[in-house]
Order: sequence, then C-alpha cells, then structure tokens
Amino acid sequence: QVQLVESGGGLVQPGASLRLSCAASGRNFSNNAMAWFRQSPGKEREFVTAISATTGSAYYADSVKGRFTISRDGAKNTVHLQMSNLKRADTGDYYCAAREGGMASMKTEMYEYWGQGTQVTVSR
Repeated sequence: QVQLVESGGGLVQPGASLRLSCAASGRNFSNNAMAWFRQSPGKEREFVTAISATTGSAYYADSVKGRFTISRDGAKNTVHLQMSNLKRADTGDYYCAAREGGMASMKTEMYEYWGQGTQVTVSR
C-alpha cells in the first residue's frame, strides 16, 4: 500500500522557518515527480512547489520563490520542503503529492498519490 506521510508542521511567528518532510512507503518514488500543495480554509488547493525526477528541476509558485526550497532524498524515499521567512499568507494545510510521470506538474489532477497533510500556522 502506497503511503505519503507529511510531518514538520506547526505554529510559528512571521519570519520564522520550518522544514516539512514527506516520507513515502509502499514503493520507490525516485523516478517520479513529487510536489507540495497547500490549502487554506475556504480556498482551493494551490500549487507550492514540485521537483522533477527526470531532470531534478524544481518549480515554485511566485508567492514562495526565494523563500521555499524543495529537495528529495532518493535513498530515503523522502521529499523535504524548507520554508523560510514565513508569512501569514503561508498558513494552511500542506500536502505532499507524487505522480506516475517523472516530469513535474503544477496541476493537482496530475498527481495520483497524496498525503493527509500537515498544518502550518504563521501567527504572532
């Protein structure tokens, strides 16, 4: 059974940093694109960042460029999201996703596997 399990969320103040992790089990995702999406109350799930397996290229939403970094550890079947200079607008549930293809996508419908999410709250 394939599982993606996120961890690392929490309550932080604006300007702080957090590192989210996504541990995959049930199969090896080293040849699959993986991504992070987030969802705030009352809003649709939105793309945050993704990393391709074929090229290793990373893609970011404009709102997080320069502040967030996605990385993957193939040996540990894990993807990380390093978030710095967090803003209140970054508050939401963060979801890890994986797709069957090796090329990253910004579209939720392109990802077949999803985690349950980890909550990030940025507030004083």
